Amino acid sequence: MTAAGTPPAAGPKPAPTRDELRAHLVRTMIAGGVATPRQNNLLHYRRMAAGHPYYQFGLELKPSWTERSVLEMMVERCGVDPDPRHIYGDDTIDPEITLDTLEAMGERIGAAARRRENVVLATGHPATLTPLYQAVARALADAGCRVLTPAAGWTYEVEVGYGGLDLRRLVYAEPGVAMLEGDDYRTHHTHDPDPMEAMLRELADSASGGSPEAKPDFWPDLAIADHGWAGAAGQAGIDTVGFADCNDPALFAGAAEGKIDVVVPLDDGVAPHHYAPLTAYILDHAGLHPTS
Repeated sequence: MTAAGTPPAAGPKPAPTRDELRAHLVRTMIAGGVATPRQNNLLHYRRMAAGHPYYQFGLELKPSWTERSVLEMMVERCGVDPDPRHIYGDDTIDPEITLDTLEAMGERIGAAARRRENVVLATGHPATLTPLYQAVARALADAGCRVLTPAAGWTYEVEVGYGGLDLRRLVYAEPGVAMLEGDDYRTHHTHDPDPMEAMLRELADSASGGSPEAKPDFWPDLAIADHGWAGAAGQAGIDTVGFADCNDPALFAGAAEGKIDVVVPLDDGVAPHHYAPLTAYILDHAGLHPTS
């Protein structure tokens, strides 16, 4: 008790140990046995290998990928079941790979904090991953990083349903996490690289001095993202760390080709509060502390 007879304010929970986080990942099915259907994974591997833009996340991947080589790469980088005869049921994500890449992500974020880099953060999974990104953005801003928020309000149309079109708007959750919102004022899932490409165009057009050779006034040193947001950033040559589910092979392929720096494999669709221990683990490895 304090002198005034009131309990002291509770501080942030300490980061879990590696063993504690491994147990949490498996218990919540963020890694280990996951709910992502194997048949969905294989379909996405086939479509990525075929060069379908929706499954390439804005990356210009080599044409040599085959469904078999994508599966082999996903075994190595994500930990899916290696048996090509396993075509139906659930799949797996190796929690050891998740832990290793969370640590690598934290180290790169820590370097950004120490160097006070310019960063962009964006998610195609706003319903589940927004709190994680917000916590990282706050910690980086507190460390002196510039969190860039270009192209706010930019819009484009996406196909929905049976040939219909819906408007999507680029918005930012405090203190600077990009995502898409519809005319229904709800946030929306997306694989599209277009919004990140719009962000980078606005930054590229911001160069002062009037010379065609002038560099942008602000350019990201680091992108922390997923889906097409991460793919477009990596394709633009920006250091990129991100998250991907086992049915999203493009970012892993981008990492294999050297365009993406770190990809953390996880189920990206569980309840948001289950990612809190991962957030604490990332920030701990970055040498940062969560802020309110």
